[in-house]
Amino acid sequence: MSDMLVKLYDLPQTDIFAKIRDQNVTLRPAMAPEKHLVCAWVNKHFNQDWVSEVEVAFSRQPVSVYIAVNEDNKMLGFACYDTTARGFFGPTGVDEAERGKGIGEALLLKCLHTMRVIGYGYAIIGWAGPTGFYAKKIGATIIEGSEPGIYKGLIKG
Repeated sequence: MSDMLVKLYDLPQTDIFAKIRDQNVTLRPAMAPEKHLVCAWVNKHFNQDWVSEVEVAFSRQPVSVYIAVNEDNKMLGFACYDTTARGFFGPTGVDEAERGKGIGEALLLKCLHTMRVIGYGYAIIGWAGPTGFYAKKIGATIIEGSEPGIYKGLIKG
């Protein structure tokens, strides 16, 4: 998979945050006492590689992982930035039963807006899976010759 580039100074205007609020979904930074719960959720729904990246997000100050929770404080999704490398967005994921409701898009934009506020002009989406989604929602473009990019030589377990 290739990496993608996002212009943080040109993010789209959207009503996605109001849409998820209407569904009683809250986006917020994860807190340190939740680390074991967030990591367990990511491991259950995705994989151990992503758990490692979430652990890095928890080591940052402020924490660089956002979570989406419902009114019962049940976790629905997560998104990280500055984990594999500075300026990188991801990993990110939403519970399979909650997909298609805008949660992933909202988490993506929350992270990207935060990255812009802390001083980045651009973000890289590493090993971007749904390239069509990123192109449509935020105007991301594929970085030619970026496969495997930073992930070259990654140890396989």
